[in-house]
Amino acid sequence: MLRHPTSAFGVLLAAWLVCSTSQAAEVQPAPGAVRPDPLDARASVPPATHVSAFQRYRAHRDVPVGSWKDANDTVTRIGGWRVYAREATAPESASPPPQPRPGGGHQH
Repeated sequence: MLRHPTSAFGVLLAAWLVCSTSQAAEVQPAPGAVRPDPLDARASVPPATHVSAFQRYRAHRDVPVGSWKDANDTVTRIGGWRVYAREATAPESASPPPQPRPGGGHQH
C-alpha cells in the first residue's frame, strides 16, 4: 500500500505538538501561586544549589607492574623477538594455499 509522504510527517508533527504542550504545562506555576517580583531585591528565592563535577572523582592510582628484568628474561626464555616474528608470518591454517585456476580465476 502506498502512503502519502506527508502522512508520516503529520503523525510526527502531532506527536511533537503533544509532547511540547505537555512539557509546557509542567513548567507553568500552580494556579493561584504568587510569583516574586524579579525586580525586587528583597524577594525570597530558593537557595542556589551546586553539585560539583568532582564530587565522585577518584584519584588515579598506579597499578603495580612486574619487573622489567623479569619481562626481558621471559622473552629471552621464549626465544626472543624472532619467535614473535615467526608467529606473525606463519599461515593461519595448516591447509595448503589454493591453486591458481586457469585463466587467472576469471569466469565468463
